[in-house]
Amino acid sequence: MLGRVETRSVSPVFVGRAAELAVLHDALTRAAAGEPQALLLGGEAGVGKTRLVEEFAAAAGSREASVAVGGCLEIGAEGLPFAPFSTALRHLRAARPEEFATATAGQEDELAWLLPELGEPRAGRRDEQGMARLFALTARLLERLAAARTVALVLEDLHWADASTRHLLAYLLRTPRTGRLLVLATYRSDHLHRRHPLRPLLAELDRLRTVRRIDLPRLTREEAARQIAGILASEPDPAQVDAVFQRSDGNAFFVEELAVAAREGRRTGLTDSLRDLLLVRVETLPESAQRVARIIAEGGSTVEHRLLAAVAGLPEDDLVEALRTAVGAHVLIPAPDGTGYRFRHSLVREAVADDLLPGERSRLNRRYAEALDADPTLVPADARVPRLAGYWYHAHDPAKALPAVLAASVVARRRHAYTEQLDLLERAMELWDSAPEDVRSSLRRADCTDAGTPCGGDPATTPLNCLDLMAEAAVAGRFGGERERALAITERALRLLEDAPDPLRAAWFWVQRARLVQARAHGDGRRELATAEQLVRGLPPSEVHAEVLTLAANWSMLHRPGPEAFAAAEQAVQYARMVGARDIELHARLTLGGLRVDAGEHEAGLAQMRQVLQDALAEGLHQVAGRAYAHLPSGLAGLGRDREAVPLLRDGLAFAREHGLPDSVAWMWAGLSGALYSLGQWPGAAEAAGHATRFGQDGEPRAAGALKLAHLALAHGDLAEAARQLATVRAHVDSHGRVPRQSLPLARVALGVAAGQGRLADARSELRRALDSGLPTGAHRHGWPLLRAAATAEADTRTLPAARAGRAETLARLTETARTLTTGAPLWDAYDQWTRAELRRADGRDTADTWAPVVTAFECLDRPYDLARVRLRLAGALLREGGTEDRDRALELLRLSSAVAAHIGARPLAAAVTRLARRARLALTPGSVKGAATPSDPAAALGLTAREREVLRLMAAGRTNRQIAEELFISPKTVSVHVSNILAKLGVSGRGEAAALAHRLGLFPAQDRLAAG
Repeated sequence: MLGRVETRSVSPVFVGRAAELAVLHDALTRAAAGEPQALLLGGEAGVGKTRLVEEFAAAAGSREASVAVGGCLEIGAEGLPFAPFSTALRHLRAARPEEFATATAGQEDELAWLLPELGEPRAGRRDEQGMARLFALTARLLERLAAARTVALVLEDLHWADASTRHLLAYLLRTPRTGRLLVLATYRSDHLHRRHPLRPLLAELDRLRTVRRIDLPRLTREEAARQIAGILASEPDPAQVDAVFQRSDGNAFFVEELAVAAREGRRTGLTDSLRDLLLVRVETLPESAQRVARIIAEGGSTVEHRLLAAVAGLPEDDLVEALRTAVGAHVLIPAPDGTGYRFRHSLVREAVADDLLPGERSRLNRRYAEALDADPTLVPADARVPRLAGYWYHAHDPAKALPAVLAASVVARRRHAYTEQLDLLERAMELWDSAPEDVRSSLRRADCTDAGTPCGGDPATTPLNCLDLMAEAAVAGRFGGERERALAITERALRLLEDAPDPLRAAWFWVQRARLVQARAHGDGRRELATAEQLVRGLPPSEVHAEVLTLAANWSMLHRPGPEAFAAAEQAVQYARMVGARDIELHARLTLGGLRVDAGEHEAGLAQMRQVLQDALAEGLHQVAGRAYAHLPSGLAGLGRDREAVPLLRDGLAFAREHGLPDSVAWMWAGLSGALYSLGQWPGAAEAAGHATRFGQDGEPRAAGALKLAHLALAHGDLAEAARQLATVRAHVDSHGRVPRQSLPLARVALGVAAGQGRLADARSELRRALDSGLPTGAHRHGWPLLRAAATAEADTRTLPAARAGRAETLARLTETARTLTTGAPLWDAYDQWTRAELRRADGRDTADTWAPVVTAFECLDRPYDLARVRLRLAGALLREGGTEDRDRALELLRLSSAVAAHIGARPLAAAVTRLARRARLALTPGSVKGAATPSDPAAALGLTAREREVLRLMAAGRTNRQIAEELFISPKTVSVHVSNILAKLGVSGRGEAAALAHRLGLFPAQDRLAAG
């Protein structure tokens, strides 16, 4: 091994970059104050990113921050997944061993997939949450380490990052974090071609307000002159500076190379090729040092000394002398851990590797592979299998490459690096026909695939075939988010199965296709599931059969609940028990419980879901438990039992965070938002909805959070924000098909926004589209609020001439649809009464007797906002009936509604209460002056009294004198007098001119409109 060598930078001075360094120091200061920071540093190759990071890291270390650096490796599909994170965590563990042990306590077996030193990784069947679990545990580990001391996590060369590293980084930066954590990632901007996989990630991160992006420019002429002076140790000639700057165009690395070439008398500056410039320093080395450089260039980003010695075949003294020469010439540098070597700059490595002949490259890869086969200890244990797969693949030896690539795919799967697993499996399929028959027949399913895929025999003894690879690749693509690739593989497998029928395996592939087309918005999956059901019908019970029935039942629960869904769920439970598929059994029982709740068997269904939750927790089936923690509170909330749902959701959130279930976390945040909204705890509801939009891996739970935010914005009277959140929801829901739990709440909020903006025709269109899709059994929990909102919109616009066309048809359809919806729970009985009362109000036939039972029904529920709204309606009906006792009762109701509106921030409700009290000359606050105009009232400047202002507002809305009299509880003759006074004070000749002037002056802003509710 090479001893201590002087590796001083060729450029001893750090020039420029003051602005960029200031941004990094500011971020470090903020992180140290407990505000997590995320930065992306981009720039072309050689512009100085690494040098800037080194300067920053040194400064951060002097401020007692823990700096952990990890670099991405340019070794393609065979690369070690999560390599930069593994390296960085290894640094943190070495620097802070006791704190690291405390932070990982209890999760060592999961985190061992990132850091094998932690112990034996947990074995077990993979699932869709495996990668998400690993991400959540990694994030929590960093949070714990950054709780008391600043941690600067630096990930270099993101343009080479494997897909799993990109996904983990996106999770860290997108999900809210706490602690003194700074994440800095660098990448080559000139490396990002149009289809580069990093480009979508950068676009996503650009939309996050929490991520700052730094673009590192080239050096100016003055900065280049200072760098040249540092290298030459003297002031350069201006002409020389001009020549170097013109040739390098300000690229820091090229400035350095040209300055060194000039210092050493080389004529490199005259060449027309930058590639020649990069190679010239290598070409001046002795042949033995050049040979070593070529070997290292093909070996990967870093090559271990012992591996290099085995491949080079040189005597130890000759190898050390060659290395010493290359290091002294600043071509190579020792690796940071002191075990190997790498090129000082990746540009030089790329140039040397590109200069190799094809035969030379394959021969070098074979020598690397043979050396590793002979002595596996030449490289770290966690890197051996993927490195060996890469070497044999590039050696173009299918007989050796196929088993090696399959072994690497198993390692990637166990590390939850599903995209890398898919890459390797596609290589295996590419090699399959070229590999000798005896090699293929020696491979066994148990060694190369997961037990969860169908095999039709004993995996330990059954030879592997190409369909097994396709099954494994389809699952890897689905888990890793590569759904188009997985879909193509699934379709190819189904075509092969047409020629060699295997109903069970075909059914399994149809299930995969159903999941993929749903995720890719190519359909709702029903056709695929129906095909799978047909294929397994009549076959003996199996795990595949149970899974098909479970998924079919769940599909029906979401789309068309009914007897078929019940039958499928019950049979799925039976089959899963028979074949010992416990997780499938519990999923089916959970679905069955939800179906029972929707069918009216409330207590039986809830009890079944509670039992599933208890069983899943006791048996350690975390994914089932996460789903149960979301579904059981949803069932309770659907019955109006939100107060019972809240503690369950909080327990579920703690469980899901503990076990790394981000989609479950997002669903539970959305559920908690809905429950808190119903309970009148709107600040908490908004906070929970915001968390839901940020936590989920999948778009659907994040869209559910955005829908909660839209609903809250509508209730607050912020129509613009409601519309913005609706657009976010539609972007997902419209592309993923509509199910009642999505489409009906979406239609309700969209209808409310349209009605609030005075677009009644659009509100009716939203209703019509929702009802045209049908309201299946079990849709009442979302159907009743939609019908009530539509009835409110019609009632609020009853007297508007523009609303007359289409009113009768809309009211008739609402009445007819209301007859079809089930009730059976106090909440939906109350909604039934409320909806019918609004329909009577829309016809002008509601009375105090209409609204009194509605108020009584909601007084028995824990929904203060709904209760305040129906109290407002009852108050209005009492005031129309006009008795003294009625006025006293109305005042009491209005004060109660006003208090609720003020407490929760329901501005439209508060405005409606105030308007009604003003019209009736009632004082909401004891001692206030009834009917007094506020100083900010623009109508006061025109000399209008409060009553005249109310009359003008209704005139501007198109009301007749009789309609105005009804609303203000006065006679038509009194209205006529007020109208005459208004025309005189405004100096206009008619009602139309008065209305136009009121609108022009903005006397009645949009929030004064009666809301759809």
